[in-house]
Amino acid sequence: MRDKGLNELVFSSACEAAEAIRRGEATSLGLTELILKRIDRYNPPLNAIVTLMREEALARAREADEAMARGEDWGPLHGVPVTIKDCFDVAGVRTTAGSRSMSDHVPEEDAEAVARLRTAGAVILGHTNVPPMAGDWQTYNRVFGTTNNPWDMERTPGGSTGGGAAALAAGLSFLSLGSDIGGSIRLPAHFCGVYGHKTSLNVVPRRGHTPVSPYSPPMLPVVGPLARSPGDLRLALQVIGGPDMDAVAFSWSLPPERRERFSDYRLGYVLDHPTCPVSSEVREVTAAAIESIRGAGADLVEGWPEGVDPVKQYGTYRFLLAGHYAALLRDEDVEEARRRAGDQDGSYEAVLALAQTAPHREFLRAQRERVEAREAWGRYFEERDAFLLPVSFLPAFPHDHSQPFYGRVLATPEGPRRYEELMFWISFATLTGLPATVAPIGRTRKGLPVGIQIMGPHLEDATTIGVAEKMAEVTGGFEPPEGYSA
Repeated sequence: MRDKGLNELVFSSACEAAEAIRRGEATSLGLTELILKRIDRYNPPLNAIVTLMREEALARAREADEAMARGEDWGPLHGVPVTIKDCFDVAGVRTTAGSRSMSDHVPEEDAEAVARLRTAGAVILGHTNVPPMAGDWQTYNRVFGTTNNPWDMERTPGGSTGGGAAALAAGLSFLSLGSDIGGSIRLPAHFCGVYGHKTSLNVVPRRGHTPVSPYSPPMLPVVGPLARSPGDLRLALQVIGGPDMDAVAFSWSLPPERRERFSDYRLGYVLDHPTCPVSSEVREVTAAAIESIRGAGADLVEGWPEGVDPVKQYGTYRFLLAGHYAALLRDEDVEEARRRAGDQDGSYEAVLALAQTAPHREFLRAQRERVEAREAWGRYFEERDAFLLPVSFLPAFPHDHSQPFYGRVLATPEGPRRYEELMFWISFATLTGLPATVAPIGRTRKGLPVGIQIMGPHLEDATTIGVAEKMAEVTGGFEPPEGYSA
């Protein structure tokens, strides 16, 4: 009987949910109603989904079932409920980017990635919460309030796609659309114990995403999915990937992963770096995962690639990331920024001021360094298939909304750390435009999720996703947090 075992699908993959609908074992309406009931129950304390499209979702689910009854298959996500980060335009639906200045914004058209999810048959449940203008590693704003981590309500789910990661972990969605320039997909995936994929640069169109250029430089930000299984990441990328609608001169397809068996993979890895030491609680879990991978027969070599200077690349990334704020600098503040740019303390404030006021030749230098970094990683991936490294030096941390954010201090077992260090481990894939998949690999002794980051060759996103898929067999995959049972 259809819909009889719907509860068994709550924490399944989007692929499994779609297949259940396709086989007639479930209906889109039944599945959507079940997820809406879970949202009613679990979302109020989590505050992960902030704009709920209840009636629209139910109507879309009914249409999906009617179409299936006629023998019409809309696509690989036919009838599957998904969520959208509140930075992507959804036609006729309030889209705020967490900013009070956009609190009444109702776009007329879908963002391109949202439109592609619709075309693939997805049922859109609503928007997930973000920090203001997606500009923090925590998820809170003055429009919708704070999102909590389902593993520990006193802790952040990360940012800026924190609402999407929290919703997935709690079983309130089957797939979530996110974006990443400073770890905004990868850190929430790590903090919430789900999968996340930072796509290769420019593989997925950003049209309809806020913030947009010139405030987010096109050489850094990407759009990508979060999910509870690597297979869903692959499917989502196949759905949302490809040139924008006005690109008539070229096309795109996802290349296959490099290896079929885990034992055939040639992997590199690092566990730590003195510029951003990994806390003992994260290092313990990561080191155990590396040994499990080694035991599964994968060829593992420790150490940074030849020609890769992590400190220099991190510095280049910080400069380019800070540079997108230059357009926001008011004329009357230029002299003060120039004064602060002379500070030699290496702080976020100093880097920001330098990027706001540096002559054009400094940006040309940084661009050259970015290309050199990409070439160094490219040479490495001629010999190695993927590179494993931490996502963050610590697991999910307690909420801290003090201002200015660069003055925040994070506690670790080894002592306090600067807030801005959160960008170190995610910087290398972003600087170079390379794909990076985050996979859950275990939990700390306090029960907090830990993920690992899998970098790979340019445009070969299926390879990093494939490594994550094979890793799940030896390190474990997604597990739901306690208290959210189906």
